[in-house]
Amino acid sequence: MKIALINENSQAAKNSLICETLKAVVEPLGHEVFNYGMYSAEDKAQLTYVQCGILTAILLNSGAADFVVTGCGTGEGAMLACNAFPNVLCGHIVDPSDGYMFAQINDGNAAAFPFAKGFGWGAELNLKYTFEQLFCGESGQGYPRERAVPEQRNKKILDEVKKVTHNDIMTVLKNIDAELLKGAVSGEKFGEYFFANCKNKEIEEFIKSIL
Repeated sequence: MKIALINENSQAAKNSLICETLKAVVEPLGHEVFNYGMYSAEDKAQLTYVQCGILTAILLNSGAADFVVTGCGTGEGAMLACNAFPNVLCGHIVDPSDGYMFAQINDGNAAAFPFAKGFGWGAELNLKYTFEQLFCGESGQGYPRERAVPEQRNKKILDEVKKVTHNDIMTVLKNIDAELLKGAVSGEKFGEYFFANCKNKEIEEFIKSIL
């Protein structure tokens, strides 16, 4: 699985800690991590939590990533921004039980963390344990296990509802503010990672035209 990491500007200083912790947990499981930044608060390309949502949608809808780890000060803004887009199902993840139950019950493809609120002594340990539970095995298996069938059914219902309540990704990209979109895809390593992994030619060509 290709896992993308995205940090917005207020928590950019924690990017290396988050990335190193994520890699330590998921790389032994056979997953790849692509760090889209921000890498520091001084980065030329500054991402807001809204742009984290835009970038998340581009990566997931294009197939450049299978899962996105993002967040902001509280995690709430990033979660709301991600869920504004089609084919993105983002949970607000605070602790290991959140990570496990979101993966097993909701079977989402993005997680938004609070990287300021409650991020104090032992925060890196909580992050490590939460990543372990989020990526501990095949998602969507249900929790408790005897609830698996109705939970899987509800997930499919939600997916179908989102198809009705959201425009398709190309409509979104063509109508969203062009400067906002360009800022979301102007990160230092975006071109290197995205174009090597993108599986959707239409999205790829459109992003090239924006850049």
